[in-house]
Amino acid sequence: MTPEIIVVGTSLGGLNALTALLAKLPGSLSVPVVIVQHRGLGLDGGLARLLSQRSGLTVIDAEDKMTLERGHAYLAPPDYHLLIEARGFMALSTDPPVGSARPSIDVLFESAAHVYGPGVVGVVLTGASADGADGLRVITQRGGVAVVEDPATAACATMPSAALSRTPDARTLTIAQIGDYLSAVGDGARG
Repeated sequence: MTPEIIVVGTSLGGLNALTALLAKLPGSLSVPVVIVQHRGLGLDGGLARLLSQRSGLTVIDAEDKMTLERGHAYLAPPDYHLLIEARGFMALSTDPPVGSARPSIDVLFESAAHVYGPGVVGVVLTGASADGADGLRVITQRGGVAVVEDPATAACATMPSAALSRTPDARTLTIAQIGDYLSAVGDGARG
């Protein structure tokens, strides 16, 4: 199945990981990228601007009912869950935190898996919790692809290790390798 969406989750150490990852992705990427980065309430649009300066993609904070577009990366805003509501559309939610996280990586991953099935590529990067582990497993159960940052190269190995414990067959790659892989599968989605 050709990928239709890439979903990424990260937490502690995520700024450096996302900066390195997004720098590898071309603006011509044929699929949208949707990202949950755990961040505090005081960090509003600054992260999107910073990442946009270092990426060929247009990086913006997601808004409720926003349409997904190729060549764009969407960040979950602080204190909101970001969900894939329907093919090509996102939604924000103030439902209670999941595993003490809002936004929750699991919520994004599970919603993407239910909408896009085998068209999802899920990526878990550095972080200090188990958020994303269950969602990544759902992605693979629905036929999607799981990619995990190599815990040995992650700033914080907890999150990638938790993801690998739930999805041991995930592709385990460095940030640079993940960028190359996503660029290749994103190019394959053209047409």
